[in-house]
Amino acid sequence: MAMESLSVDWEFDRFDDGSQKEYITQLQGIEEALDDTVGDVWDFVLDPIALKLLPYEQSSLLELIKTDNKVLNKVITVYAALCCEVKKLKFEAETKFYNGLLYYGEGVSDSSVVEGESQIQMGCFISFLQELSCFVSRCFEVVTGMVHQLAALYSSSKSAAKIIESSGVHFQTVYEHLGDLLVVLITLDEIMANHSTLKEHWKMYKRLLKSVHHNPAKFAVREEKLKPFEKLLLKLEGQLLDSMIFQACVEQRFDSPGEECPVSKNSAFAEEFAYNIKTLFANVESKLGEPSEIDQRDKYAAICGLFVLHFHIFRTVDKKLYRSLLDVCKKVPAVTLAANIIWFPDTFLINKVPAAAKLLDKKSIQSVQSSRDVFLQQKTQALMKDMQAYYIFVTSWMMKMESILSKEPKPEKMSEDLSIRCNVFLQGILYAYSISTIIKTTMNMCMSLQRPMTKTSVKALCRLVELLKAVEHTFHRRSLVVADSVSHITQQLQHQALASISTAKKRVISEKKYSEQRLDVLSALVLAENTLYGPSTKERRLIMSLALSVGTQMKTFKDEELMPLQLVLKKLDLISELRERVKVQCDCSFLYWHRTVFPIYLDDVYENSVDAARMHYMFSALRDCVPAMLHAKHIESCDLLLECYDAEIMEVLNKHMLDKLCKEIEKDLRLSVHTHLKLDDRNPFKVGIKDLAHFFSLKPIRFFNRFIDIKGSLVMMPKVPKDSTVPLRDTPTSPALGGGQPISTVVSPSYVTHYLDKTFYNLTTVALHDWATYSEMRNLATQRYGLVMTEAHLPSQTLEQGLDVLEIMRNIHVFVSRYLYNLNNQIFIERTSNNKHLNTINIRHIANSIRTHGTGIMNTTVNFTYQFLRKKFYIFSQFMYDEHIKSRLIKDIRFFRETKDQTDQKYPFERAEKFNRGIRKLGLTPDGQSYLDQFRQLISQIGRHHLFLLQRYGTGECVPPQGPTELKLCLGELYKATPWCLVCPGRKEAIGNAMGYVRMIRSGGLHCCSSAIRFVPDLEDIVNFEELVKEEGLSGETQKAASNSAEGTEYFKMLVAVFAPEFRSIKNMHLRNFYMIVPPLTVNFVEHSIGCKEKLNKKNKGGAAFTDDGFAMGVAYILKLLDQYQEFDSLHWFQAVREKYMKEMNAVVKEQTVQSTSQDEKLMQTMNLTQKRLDVYLQEFELLYFSLSSARIFFRADQTAVEESMEKKDKERMKKIAGALCEALMSTPVVLWVCALLHSAAGDSGRNFIQPMILECARCFTSWSISECTGTLQVVDLSGVPFAAVLCHNSVELEAGAKTDDRGSCYACSKEGSMRVWSSLLMRLCGMKLQNLLQLRFFLEIPAVSEEGPSQLCFCPPPAADRSQTSPPQALPPHTEAKQRAPTLRSCHGEDPSTLPSLYPSLPPSPPTPPQSFSNQLRDKTRVVCGQAGRR
Repeated sequence: MAMESLSVDWEFDRFDDGSQKEYITQLQGIEEALDDTVGDVWDFVLDPIALKLLPYEQSSLLELIKTDNKVLNKVITVYAALCCEVKKLKFEAETKFYNGLLYYGEGVSDSSVVEGESQIQMGCFISFLQELSCFVSRCFEVVTGMVHQLAALYSSSKSAAKIIESSGVHFQTVYEHLGDLLVVLITLDEIMANHSTLKEHWKMYKRLLKSVHHNPAKFAVREEKLKPFEKLLLKLEGQLLDSMIFQACVEQRFDSPGEECPVSKNSAFAEEFAYNIKTLFANVESKLGEPSEIDQRDKYAAICGLFVLHFHIFRTVDKKLYRSLLDVCKKVPAVTLAANIIWFPDTFLINKVPAAAKLLDKKSIQSVQSSRDVFLQQKTQALMKDMQAYYIFVTSWMMKMESILSKEPKPEKMSEDLSIRCNVFLQGILYAYSISTIIKTTMNMCMSLQRPMTKTSVKALCRLVELLKAVEHTFHRRSLVVADSVSHITQQLQHQALASISTAKKRVISEKKYSEQRLDVLSALVLAENTLYGPSTKERRLIMSLALSVGTQMKTFKDEELMPLQLVLKKLDLISELRERVKVQCDCSFLYWHRTVFPIYLDDVYENSVDAARMHYMFSALRDCVPAMLHAKHIESCDLLLECYDAEIMEVLNKHMLDKLCKEIEKDLRLSVHTHLKLDDRNPFKVGIKDLAHFFSLKPIRFFNRFIDIKGSLVMMPKVPKDSTVPLRDTPTSPALGGGQPISTVVSPSYVTHYLDKTFYNLTTVALHDWATYSEMRNLATQRYGLVMTEAHLPSQTLEQGLDVLEIMRNIHVFVSRYLYNLNNQIFIERTSNNKHLNTINIRHIANSIRTHGTGIMNTTVNFTYQFLRKKFYIFSQFMYDEHIKSRLIKDIRFFRETKDQTDQKYPFERAEKFNRGIRKLGLTPDGQSYLDQFRQLISQIGRHHLFLLQRYGTGECVPPQGPTELKLCLGELYKATPWCLVCPGRKEAIGNAMGYVRMIRSGGLHCCSSAIRFVPDLEDIVNFEELVKEEGLSGETQKAASNSAEGTEYFKMLVAVFAPEFRSIKNMHLRNFYMIVPPLTVNFVEHSIGCKEKLNKKNKGGAAFTDDGFAMGVAYILKLLDQYQEFDSLHWFQAVREKYMKEMNAVVKEQTVQSTSQDEKLMQTMNLTQKRLDVYLQEFELLYFSLSSARIFFRADQTAVEESMEKKDKERMKKIAGALCEALMSTPVVLWVCALLHSAAGDSGRNFIQPMILECARCFTSWSISECTGTLQVVDLSGVPFAAVLCHNSVELEAGAKTDDRGSCYACSKEGSMRVWSSLLMRLCGMKLQNLLQLRFFLEIPAVSEEGPSQLCFCPPPAADRSQTSPPQALPPHTEAKQRAPTLRSCHGEDPSTLPSLYPSLPPSPPTPPQSFSNQLRDKTRVVCGQAGRR
């Protein structure tokens, strides 16, 4: 029960957050990753772990060497221990000391080296040199020990005790190991000799030490410590840096005074030494240069070292052997010892054995040295051939590997299958060794001999590098099957060796003659058998090799048995170390010193993109140097070296591969999208084709801690700590990648995809009209290359920003030249563009800019426009002042005045057309434009920059200004003094466009305000900023600024006001002829407009346009400035144009009717074309007329300058009258409301005339209020009783709420009804406290409605005869209608202020006189009211 309850509680408390499912998913992923079917193939790049096949021995040598023959045990143990020591020293040298010396000085570029950096590096390197010194001393001791042990075994002294019978025993294995140790010392010497940077830094460090010695206190060093340190440096320099390590080793004393067994005088040992050298050389010489060569070159260097050691010990030279060693140099002129360190054996033998060199003639020595160049030349020439051959070999071997390892071996054919697999494995090692030898020898010899390589040779070598890594990757891909096969193959080889040894042992046992030598042989064979029974470790194989050196004497093995045994043991060595052998032979760390070939390789891969997948092999080869770099000791951290190398390789990759690929992809996409433009010949049969899609089928390329993904959407990159910019090292679990921290990755876009996304996004934001093009390119990239593109999610602001107002303002001269104005739509359209689209600027764009920069930019823009117009009007004045232009205009004005009666007050079209043609006789610009064309452009669109042309009268030649004098003439400084004429600029800036821009600025501001006012909570209660400023009592400047911000700005009015006085002044009388040049300008404009529209349908659309209303705006503006609207209207120009074209069209129609009977098709076509042309011209003139009429509205073309001045004065006077009325009525709570209603044939009303006066009166009473709506006025007096009047068509209505009785009963358009209404109205206004006023009688005289026209309301005193008959109006009961609803005053039709009368100033009080007009009547009534109120 307890368990059940616990279970229920747990079920209740459990919360499924998805972690369990996630954990199960991870387990399933791991299971799939480790599944047999997937795990059969390993990935060299992605595998987090590696499988090592090398077995490690857990038993010591003493445990392994156990026989009944204790003396033999001691001998084998000693030699085995020495050989193991040599292997350890060799491994330490290859991994630690070689790399530490080679990479000294790397990681710091020459340009970034600061003073003292070299000394710091050497200071860090001193400890490494101390370790190297100890290592060299240990090598000396091991060499001495091995020589002494061999000399003790092969002693020629009769007094010395014989250890074992050694007459037939040859320990070649010991000599091989001794030679390997000597090669280590030779390699160290070669590294020191070729390391110029190390020697240079050493010298600089010694100079620093001298400086410290002279002033130790400055460096905080005690003087007693300097001398031991200087001695240490001298020791290190003499032992290591002088490149005499090998020489010191072979020249050391091997004969110890206290030892019984001499060395140098031991003839038996000398013979044995020489015998082993010859035997080893014979085995090596036969295989050098052969396909079966595997490690013979290294053994050849060891043999040379043993030969020199033999010479220095015994002081004897085998001339034949010496000559044979030199002869091999013709076949093998150089041997690569480590990385880029190459060793020339002929130089070594000549320098180390000078006594033998003297015995040879100079020709033979020179021939050996000259063979290097011949060998290198032959190698470079045969590189392509060798590459092709090995390409076939390696690819066939890889196919064989895949086919053999993919099959499961059959039990009945297990032995055969294992033999085949063993041979295939060994063949792969042989191919790897041969290819590696070719690459290293060729590259290192070219670098050492300073011989250049051709690009073909470099490409071939890079191909060989790829093949080398392909062999390694093949072994790695089948690691599981190879590991399984290796264990079986070693057992099979051990079984074969055991069978052979067992046969020999039986043969020894069968012989009944026992001796010590035979017992030694038997014991050795037993020891060999025992080692073969265990795992194939290197210690066991070493012991077996030493044992067989003893066991093969006395003809234990027959000749036909010994060779197969040696072959089996050789195979066993190779198979047991298969992984290590493959790694060593396929190691490409030497490419670090030849990385200059990498750019050439990338260019080759880019040109031949079909096999782009081979890049994986090259980057794997470049990564091989990473483990070696980890042993660099001259810098604080090897990560700096790795970072520099990584940055260098990635820079080369970007420059020679990725950047070119990105640009090529972008170019291909652009050309594909713009195929309709036919930019280039893209015929693949002519220009070829490059399929770049192969690059995007590549898997991610591993390099350092990143995956370079050319196509995909992900690139794995190292997550570097925040406090470090150093890339992490490769994972330590893979032996090919080195140690360090595991890979930590972050996600970022791939290179090409990121480049295209960035480019498309940036270019789309710059040119929003190209969004469709880049969207199409993005889709094409996905379809053609499989790229996963990112949508260009632009910022959330508006996409219709267009050109910014600030940019237009700063470059207004450029703007007006490149954009055309459309008056009706209020839009600017780009004149020409290199793209498929034309940019436009409309009110929304301007509103967006104003919203961005604030409304203050509007005034600044208008100021810039003013500055721009001021410069352009100077050129305008210059043109109008020209004698040729002025004389023609005066002549035309005189002609029109004289003939206007005959021409029906119309300016003749022929006259304007003649003017247009006559101007062309004065000369043309290089592009075929006349002066009138340029003047028309000045008005509408004057250009990008000013090209002033000088025209000498009578020559007809246009030339640019030459020198400062003519330039001054162009600027107009000496205009009147010379016969040169300043003509208009040949390109375009705009007066009309500028005015259109000003209009758009105002419209944009209103649009911006209308958008912003949506956020105002109450539109009826808007705080007046100006009033708030006054209430706070701020300064006068602040109040003035507040008043400016509170008022709207009429920019057109401002621009007219600022230029009009100057245009209308007496000194600019020559401008008053402008109205006469407008007809020729319109003719010129229409011809130009038709030509531009016709170009729209042509292929070459240069100069095409469909709108240019800037001309109409410019003409309307200039006419307003000159106050010449009436003068231009007096020409009746557009009526004359219409009559002219209608006359011609009627004539054509009439002619068509006459010619319809004749069947002349050509004549009919000509007439049709003529009619069509006339229609087009008439339509263009009509459009221009409409545009000009619309433009004139902006400048109030219905009023002249005098009328505008009178209207301004009337408003000022009205304000004064209202002020006087208010002052007179301040003590009386009565409002005098003078109303008038005028109704003419046009339906005009007097509300616009009366309303301002009422407003002024109301504003003077702070306790009164006034509200204004559309057509409605409401005034509230002090008593709180509202009143109003309704202006109707022919009457006035009074709305008085419930008590209207007779005042609201009948309002017919009659004299009686109207009089009743006005009487009630006046009583309503003044009757409440009429007794407080003087006796003031108003008599209303309203004419009756007649058939002739509407009636007229007026205030006037009746004639004296009728005055007595008229009774005063009855007053309203005071304050009886306080709660009545507020009446309203409304107007039911529009008004025309031009028909309203003007108010004149008040005159002193005088007896009223009969009025002569409405103005006099109103003036008299006003005078009476003001006088009476004033007297009171």
